[in-house]
Amino acid sequence: MPVNDGGARSVTATARRAQIIAATIETVAELGYGQASFARIAERAGLSSTRLISYHFAGKDELIQAVIAEVYGEMAAFMGARMREVADPAGALAAYIRGVVAFVATHRTKMDALMSIFLGHAGEENGYSDRTAFAPLQEILDAGKRSGHFRAFDSFVMAATVQRSLDGLPFLLRTEPGLDLDAYAEELVTIFELATQARPATQVVHAARPAPRGEDA
Repeated sequence: MPVNDGGARSVTATARRAQIIAATIETVAELGYGQASFARIAERAGLSSTRLISYHFAGKDELIQAVIAEVYGEMAAFMGARMREVADPAGALAAYIRGVVAFVATHRTKMDALMSIFLGHAGEENGYSDRTAFAPLQEILDAGKRSGHFRAFDSFVMAATVQRSLDGLPFLLRTEPGLDLDAYAEELVTIFELATQARPATQVVHAARPAPRGEDA
């Protein structure tokens, strides 16, 4: 009676795909998106032929999409664990900023690869629009405005500003590898806390009230 080894083949195929994705990340991070050919990826992965890559991925675009999904999936799990116990929007925004910086700090190769891919895909459809990328931040900001924790502002513009300050970090680390990332995160938390927080009513009234005659303005 023949033995069904479909499960073993599936495990092997999954392991091979993971091996190829890992090699692609390392190759793109080191050489850049444009130079990451199947030949170089196969060499990095220790594969005997590029056909082993083509067997699992229809082309470079499909492979790159798998890399993006891998990095975003890992980031989502990392961020989810850090934000699970946050109780208010202001805390969620701070946790988001600290979480992204911490992920960059501990996953530099993956973030280098991701940023190189996005630069290489400039003007191309890669499945991740700005609105998709900013959606988690916009949810935090909108919740803060609804609850009164945050002032009124354009959530998309604010989300874009926060995210762009984080997206540039992998490139900054290339020229400033010794950057104090904890201090960097805390400075961003302070900046965006001040930018988003609702002003107390007494402060608003005081700011709007003209100074009495005879007093310095």
